Formats: sequence, C-alpha cells, structure tokens
Amino acid sequence: MSIADILFQRNKEKAAKNLQEGQAFLEENKKRTGVIETSTGLQYEVLQYNEGEKPSAESTVTCHYHGTTINGVVFDSSVKRNVPATFPLNRVIKGWTEGLQLMPKGSKFRFFIPPHLAYGERHVSAEIQPNSTLIFDVELIDFEI
Repeated sequence: MSIADILFQRNKEKAAKNLQEGQAFLEENKKRTGVIETSTGLQYEVLQYNEGEKPSAESTVTCHYHGTTINGVVFDSSVKRNVPATFPLNRVIKGWTEGLQLMPKGSKFRFFIPPHLAYGERHVSAEIQPNSTLIFDVELIDFEI
C-alpha cells in the first residue's frame, strides 16, 4: 500500500468518525430548549433578536463571528481580530447563507452547522477536518441588498 493510499484511508476513517460524532452532537443539541432545526438540518438558537429587515442570499453582509468545532476548538474569529467581516452571502458555506437570512440587522444567533451545510468531506485546516460539524456565534451588523 502506498503512502497516498494510507493517507486516503486515514482521511476516510476520520471523516466517518467526525460524521458520527457530529450527528450524535446534533441529535442531543436539538433537544435543548431554544434550539430550532430547519428542514435542511441547520440548527440555531437566538441569542439576541431585533425586529427589522433580513438579508437575502444576494445581499452583502457585515458581521462579527466566532467559529468553533463541537469540541470547542476555535478555528476563526472576527471578534478576536476586532474587525468585522464583509462578504456576499451567496459566496460562503450553505449554513451561513441559510442562517443569516433568518436574522434581522443587530441580531445575534448561534448556528450549529452539519457537514453537508459546511465543508463536507473537505479537509479545510488542522481544526476543520473532513465532515466537521461547526458552531458559529454570529452578529449581523449590517447588510446591503
């Protein structure tokens, strides 16, 4: 067996393990009071809700966010950098595109994003392994339609 074959096999095993752990986490998580699950499997809880207009998938949004794995490992945080992020909403992971459209400006939500709405089987970084379930605290600061 070549080194490439061994690495491929390890990646497959890690992806299967992460998928199983993520599914177990989400099954328990949706039982918690205040957690809502959409038809796609995105789970969220409202941390702060403001009335008002919501962005569309075609909007450009400005937000603060803090992203972790289900094990609490921080992989990205605009909050830690103290610089909000601005990006077209239809150019990010599906969980973000769906979730931010639920949020009026000034709201804060926590998203629990299953792999099929995040990066799937891609190995993105040391922290974001294949089939990782991700958690994001997101504050929608502003958006342009």
